[in-house]
Amino acid sequence: MSKTRIYWTLQISGWTALVMYEFLLYTVEYGFDSKTLFLAIANILLGITLTHTYRLVIRRWNWTALPVHKLVFRVALSVLILGFIMTIVNLPLDRQILAEQLVNQPFVFWGYLSTWCKNLLAWILSYTIYHYVEQNRLAELEKIMLKTSMREAEAKVLRSQLNPHFTFNALNSIRALVSEDPAKAQHSITQLSNILRNSLLADRRKTVELREELKTVEDYLELEKVRYEERLRHSIKADPQSIFWQVPPMMLQTLVENGIKHGVSKVMGGGMLEVATTIENQMLVIRIRNTGTLCEKNTDDQSGGVGLQNTAERLSILYGKEASFRLFQEDEKTVCAEVVIPMLSDGLQRYSDEKTTAPQETVKQ
Repeated sequence: MSKTRIYWTLQISGWTALVMYEFLLYTVEYGFDSKTLFLAIANILLGITLTHTYRLVIRRWNWTALPVHKLVFRVALSVLILGFIMTIVNLPLDRQILAEQLVNQPFVFWGYLSTWCKNLLAWILSYTIYHYVEQNRLAELEKIMLKTSMREAEAKVLRSQLNPHFTFNALNSIRALVSEDPAKAQHSITQLSNILRNSLLADRRKTVELREELKTVEDYLELEKVRYEERLRHSIKADPQSIFWQVPPMMLQTLVENGIKHGVSKVMGGGMLEVATTIENQMLVIRIRNTGTLCEKNTDDQSGGVGLQNTAERLSILYGKEASFRLFQEDEKTVCAEVVIPMLSDGLQRYSDEKTTAPQETVKQ
């Protein structure tokens, strides 16, 4: 049922019940009188007209958006005005019908005014409080939607900052192949085009499935293998239950790139890079380990600058405080980048439904 239909149902049924109750009491005490019945019907119509007019006024000037003290003053004034109108309409008619009963009452006018004000106050308070609460709820909802829209726009900007940085490094990996091994260069360009396609799609999506990210990382590592050859040893180990979890696009590639650039490439004999994903306490945990050492004096350089800063900011935007990111020295020769992400999709259920046959561990060397 629509709000308009509910409003008119309550209006008609409420005023009818109130006035007819008074009419029944009069009939029981004094007997049936057609004039009194007509007066009761007139009161029903008048009450509906006056309260509906109040509704139009409060909506026209948006009273529910006013501060509480100003709203209270307007409500009180409205009750008195509407109560006064009901009184001056009813009192002359009642004097004709109930002349004997009213003649001995010294404060007839004030009694009528008090009664009608109480009845109207109940209606006006109910209507005003409902719309005041509804107005504030909608205002809060608009703030949340605006904040969400701003955070999504910010996330898109952060994602777009990754593309030029990534493209430069990926092209560097296949540059030497163009003259030395054209066939392999062609294959590498195909891999690069796949990565760039995913990178372009990243601007349109807030999250992607982890398996897509792992495929991008695999292509990237294959390209880097061209440049580093035996100096780069890498592996990807993925828990099958984790591959459908939603993660920020291009996030893993950024962390892997950081591990190679600031870790493996700076070690004389090269080193290893390992990507591992697990489910721990209903959270997705991604660890990227690489050969290297973190130095406090080179914190900015070791952290990968904008890339890793964006990773932390994107996680905060998408997941809030539930997600975390840290870069730390795991042991004397190994640096670890650890990402913890809460579930943002039906990943585990999809894993069960699709009965995936993906191997638990994939190793590339």
